[in-house]
Amino acid sequence: MTAPARTTWFDLLRHGEPDGGPKYRGHRDDALSPLGWRQMRAAVGEADQWDHILTSPLLRCRAFAEGLAAERGLPCTVVEGFKEISFGAWEGLTTEQVAERFGDGQARFWSDPERHAPQGGEPILDFYRRIGAAWTHWRDALAGQRVLLVCHGGVIRMTLAHVMGLPPGRALGAFLVPYASRSRVRLDVTEQGLLGCLVSHGAVEAGP
Repeated sequence: MTAPARTTWFDLLRHGEPDGGPKYRGHRDDALSPLGWRQMRAAVGEADQWDHILTSPLLRCRAFAEGLAAERGLPCTVVEGFKEISFGAWEGLTTEQVAERFGDGQARFWSDPERHAPQGGEPILDFYRRIGAAWTHWRDALAGQRVLLVCHGGVIRMTLAHVMGLPPGRALGAFLVPYASRSRVRLDVTEQGLLGCLVSHGAVEAGP
């Protein structure tokens, strides 16, 4: 008799606007702004149902995730591996300030991130592997559940790269990930192996 397929749902939710306005943050641990908190609260609804919440350790993700978990009586796990990419010497600077201080380094990074990391920053291939290790572990550990992952734009892009089989350099520029936007991934364990697909991207929807 054939065993039934197990379906796992992951909602990937980017944090809202942090204090301090637009800038490279990476590992910089800024809190959410008042607007950021409103964005996050608007991004989830009563119809959403999850079994487990995962979060980046950084405050702009963790504070909301832990508060939501407490409200709904859900387990919440802080995962170091889901921290944003480190931008090294660029952290805390606006795009204009980076251009002034580092010349064409910013343009080279965005045009070919696999070859040109920010000064002192985390190489994108290392970031891709780090996210892949965290993703694979929690995808398997929470198989068959509905999971909310509160994280960062870069983390969402690299997670989708793993799900969709994209190279990390391409994935970095392929997905627009606004503040408090959501992406949904469906994973099915079948006789043919693990089948993953992107169900929605950049949308706020009710749970399955």
